[in-house]
Amino acid sequence: MTDIELKQPLADIQTEEDVTRLVYTFYDKVRADELLGPVFDKAIADWSPHLEIMCNFWSTMLLYSGRYKGDPMSKHFSLPIDPSHFSQWLLLFKGTVDALFQGEVADNAKARAKNIARIMQSMLGLTPNNNN
Repeated sequence: MTDIELKQPLADIQTEEDVTRLVYTFYDKVRADELLGPVFDKAIADWSPHLEIMCNFWSTMLLYSGRYKGDPMSKHFSLPIDPSHFSQWLLLFKGTVDALFQGEVADNAKARAKNIARIMQSMLGLTPNNNN
């Protein structure tokens, strides 16, 4: 059998464990990224609380859990970021979703990430890169 024949279809994002897997895998990629890693490392002293917040955020966005209570915008105003950072963030996020999941919620995750990037750039006074 070939690899294509052995490959099972990916499941959709359905549980808190799925959200946690998405968040942790994604942020591993962010931290290793040449462009994004240094920005995040300067902004986040302790990753454990940040990852918990991100799990709560994406749980609320994708599973409608209501676990996230906060203002994601205020944390980004002081960061040295431009449209290239958002483009790379989206590229890594979409790639992570596509590698781990497929389905309606996975598609929703990518659409929400794109909207979040667009809105944040607008609120930061940046012109979004429309390549993503």
